[in-house]
Amino acid sequence: MNKMMERDYFVHESTYIDEPCEIGKDTKIWHFSHIMMNAKIGNRCNIGQNVVISPGVIIGNNVKIQNNVSVYTGVICEDDVFLGPSCVFTNVINPRSFIERKEEYKKTIVKKGASIGANATIVCGYDIGKYAFIGAGAVVTKNVPDYALVVGNPARIIGYVCQCGNRLEKQDSIYICNKCGKEYIETNNKGLMPKE
Repeated sequence: MNKMMERDYFVHESTYIDEPCEIGKDTKIWHFSHIMMNAKIGNRCNIGQNVVISPGVIIGNNVKIQNNVSVYTGVICEDDVFLGPSCVFTNVINPRSFIERKEEYKKTIVKKGASIGANATIVCGYDIGKYAFIGAGAVVTKNVPDYALVVGNPARIIGYVCQCGNRLEKQDSIYICNKCGKEYIETNNKGLMPKE
């Protein structure tokens, strides 16, 4: 029996998978990608063309990684994360080609439901909050609070977004989504949380 038929995930024949690694059920990995050893990829992920998942990277369930993204060692993407085309991660703050700094890799956590736009750059060592939205081309140089909408270089908060992805409107001390009706309140870390 063909080994491809035995898998419960799809891998295009042009992709390289280094062992050992974990790939979850119903995940799809497309053309010319490379999954490196000890990577962990959850269920129902969609990994686009020309994507590199480096050693030790952790990808949650239902993560969408668009074309031309390199997810470097030290990055953790929680469930339901979206990584837009050609977005960029780093894992060393002062790289030199002639100095090996693998022991200095910094962790970056992209929390549940966050979206990173096309060509955005995420400088290592910072967290992207739950359901945050990083605009296309933004350069993230500090932690991004939950539900924050950030744009620019360096990225700055210009508003907040709902879990459904629409921009929230502030009414008194409440943030409201005019699309789905969810309401949010501010937290101590200047992010938002759903109103109980």
